[in-house]
Amino acid sequence: MKLEVRGIRKSFGEKEVLHGVSFEVEGGRALGLLGRNGAGKTTTIRILMDVFHANSGEILFDGKKFVPSKHRIGYLPEERGLYPKRTVFEQMIYLAELRGMKSTEVKESARKWLARLQVSEYENRKLETLSKGNQQKVQLAATLVHNPEIVILDEPFSGLDPVNSQILKDVVNDLIAEGRLVIFSSHQMSYVEEFCDNIAIINQGEVVLAGELREIKKEYGRNRLMLSAENLTLDELSEQVEKEWQDLAVISGKKKEFLVLELQQGKERRAVLEKLAKSDFEVDKFGSYEPTLNDIFVAKVGEQA
Repeated sequence: MKLEVRGIRKSFGEKEVLHGVSFEVEGGRALGLLGRNGAGKTTTIRILMDVFHANSGEILFDGKKFVPSKHRIGYLPEERGLYPKRTVFEQMIYLAELRGMKSTEVKESARKWLARLQVSEYENRKLETLSKGNQQKVQLAATLVHNPEIVILDEPFSGLDPVNSQILKDVVNDLIAEGRLVIFSSHQMSYVEEFCDNIAIINQGEVVLAGELREIKKEYGRNRLMLSAENLTLDELSEQVEKEWQDLAVISGKKKEFLVLELQQGKERRAVLEKLAKSDFEVDKFGSYEPTLNDIFVAKVGEQA
């Protein structure tokens, strides 16, 4: 399966909020759809869901026009939408039937997903009586009850403790392994790095970076090194580097345990090694620096995620 979003534009009144958004996602390779609040992620997702209609552009599924009503889509919104005063099981049944599932299959699927997410014991309880974490797991069960081929998860780990987070991680990994088409949106970059092979970063209504995460990291890490010393604090090391290494490298970042250095144009790693051999401090960490997704996100949109 392959979903292609091509040149989507969307306006509300005279204000255009999406300016030609394009990206693609394949089954079995999750896409991280990222952006600051108000960047256009939710509008893009709502166009995919056919809640909004784009002013121009196209969406293709396996090379043909994408018609959402002809596909099973599971959507977990950031703002949860189940009924707090209804029992867990009855609304699972209701939502599955609403999505076209046969009545003979509904109960079996509902119980399967409640068990998978370890909330079977609450099936006859009203949703409002459950903890926030268990409500979240019920919401995910409701998202998957109709066996969707396309799964869109918006901040699925919000408010979960480590144990419940691991349960959801296992489910998401299984969905990807089964070849589902998964779009994953979150401000928690560590989860995006864990699940997603590809990313698309939206900023102010346009895609500013898209592609394979591994290749993007390699490109952003080019000519960057990490360095720390056993006998110097990072501040002391920073002072020495700034004073004595101006022609070789500049400090481009400071992490908890090491400095991030960027080679000056035309300089090579070998020159740093030669400099280190002559230095009066003991090297603790030295090597190529691989940026985190958070580093890349901040570089593209200018604010901490």
